[in-house]
Amino acid sequence: MNKVNGFLYGLLSSASFGLIPLFTIPAMQAGMHFESILFYRFMFACMALGGILLIDGQSFRISRRDIPSLLLLALLYLMSAVFLFWGYKFMASGVATTIHFMYPVLTTLIMMLFFKEKKSGWRMAAIVSAITGVYFLSGGNTETGSISFSGLFIVLLSALGYALYLVTMSQLKIGRMKGLLLTFYVFLFGGILLFIGIGTVSQLQPISEWHTAGNLILLALIPTVVSNLALVRAVKSIGSTLASVLGAMEPVTAVCVGIFLFGEAFTTSIGVGIALIIAAVMVIILKR
Repeated sequence: MNKVNGFLYGLLSSASFGLIPLFTIPAMQAGMHFESILFYRFMFACMALGGILLIDGQSFRISRRDIPSLLLLALLYLMSAVFLFWGYKFMASGVATTIHFMYPVLTTLIMMLFFKEKKSGWRMAAIVSAITGVYFLSGGNTETGSISFSGLFIVLLSALGYALYLVTMSQLKIGRMKGLLLTFYVFLFGGILLFIGIGTVSQLQPISEWHTAGNLILLALIPTVVSNLALVRAVKSIGSTLASVLGAMEPVTAVCVGIFLFGEAFTTSIGVGIALIIAAVMVIILKR
């Protein structure tokens, strides 16, 4: 039963994270800019995570030496989130989420190029498969296909940001901090950085409608808090490798939401592209 529960938690974690477009797109359609949406996501998620830590009796204390590392991680996570939400303006949300899901491939590429991680035929084949998948998702041509070159570049920056976030965490001692506490401070510092950034270029939009407020709260709770809690339980039950493999539900969920709720197109080219990227990520995870 423990294994079964672990698989269910793993599926819940990845599927809930794939619901980001479900709550983000309606808020954007209501006229809210993606940077304001992100700020409210960070703020509500931080409040929820703080409440969980209080109920669990965990300490919020951190060392001053941890603050620069946490700020760097928050900046990288913020970079990833900003470019993903920005990418939703250029392409179908399911396609954008699938391209973002390439971050394990980019993580492996970074580790091979800069940290002398061992190269292998399997990993090189996975990287080629992921690149081919992006080509198919773009309709075969980034200029005249279903995705603009600028949109593709923006979402690839999102995947790169999350890959750098994971690599940086693995190289810093801060990575040993408890998962929920680390996530709390990443969202706290990320929200502060985002608030400063919004203040310098524009202004934070107020939440003017109840249904927008509901979407923002659910965006903070389901793809963030629920996803993190379920992932922790999944890793404890079935290990990090299987939990990561089950992460393939993330782009599948996002694609289904886009097709059935937002009427996004699904072509043979998109299907092949998604399959190639998911296969590449599976190979990378299993070979690691």
